[in-house]
Amino acid sequence: MANSILKVRALKKYFPVRSGFFSKPVAWVKAVDGVTLEMEQGEVLGLVGESGCGKTTLVNVLLKLEEPTSGEVFFDGLDLFNMDKKSLRKIRKNIQIVFQDPFWSLNPRLLIRDIVGEPIKVHTNCGGEELATKVGDLMEMVGLPRNGVYKYPHEFSGGERQRIAIARALALSPKLVVLDEPTSSIDVLSQAQILELLRDLKERLGLTYILISHDLSVVNYMADRIAVMYLGKIVEYGPAEDVFGQTAHPYTKALFAAIPTLDTEGIDSITTIEGNVPSAINPPSGCRFHTRCPMAKDICKEKEPGMVDCDEGHIAACHFIKQKPGG
Repeated sequence: MANSILKVRALKKYFPVRSGFFSKPVAWVKAVDGVTLEMEQGEVLGLVGESGCGKTTLVNVLLKLEEPTSGEVFFDGLDLFNMDKKSLRKIRKNIQIVFQDPFWSLNPRLLIRDIVGEPIKVHTNCGGEELATKVGDLMEMVGLPRNGVYKYPHEFSGGERQRIAIARALALSPKLVVLDEPTSSIDVLSQAQILELLRDLKERLGLTYILISHDLSVVNYMADRIAVMYLGKIVEYGPAEDVFGQTAHPYTKALFAAIPTLDTEGIDSITTIEGNVPSAINPPSGCRFHTRCPMAKDICKEKEPGMVDCDEGHIAACHFIKQKPGG
């Protein structure tokens, strides 16, 4: 990609399982296991999958909240895993996150001025009325009144608190913003307003988003590109219109079929994914989805599938996907 802002290469994050506090690991939880992806500046990547598939761990490693086991991550051409603390601190200004629940991510004891202004104080010498002015500008940017800077979080609704969380994430003019289930804990009307705000800010400020969401309608509305994760691996990746319109991997098909739509008639018409998600400590051999896949054959148990080109920029890991001509 010519305008690549994020490159992830063979990224792994394993967590040790110990029998005692000081003992050696007896096993490893393979939370992220060989993820490779790339993002262009200004695009929205939707990260989807069942709970426990590794989405949040992947993002935590990208944010350097967790140390990687192996692999490479390049942000804006810089190697995140091989830089000193001073350089990493500068990079952190350009990567911010909006957490899932604004109620818990905003300190109830602090004024909005101090909550939104904290990143500015940490990275600059700004303070006093100058800080209040900058926070007021940010409040207006997300559709809230300037005088809200002297209020506390409990004085705002759920949707307004999420706007405050967005303002805080934008305080340092980042290039990449991670949206972790940004609409899951607010009402439907506020959800629509927040999504519209996020799209508007993206266009105005030239932002790049990683969107984590269980709500596929949100992903479909926001995302340019989608990565589908299962048991620590990406099983399908490509432009949103292709992944939704020409779904290739059996897991993605099952995931989409399990979501009710306006055409759904009763609970019996909802398709569920058979079986439970296997343990990430001892994942199945071959294709990790074979224990729940209706298409599974012997080869699925024995050999891990590689990524196959389905169409331009659309890839999936399945033995039964026909290779695109010339791919």
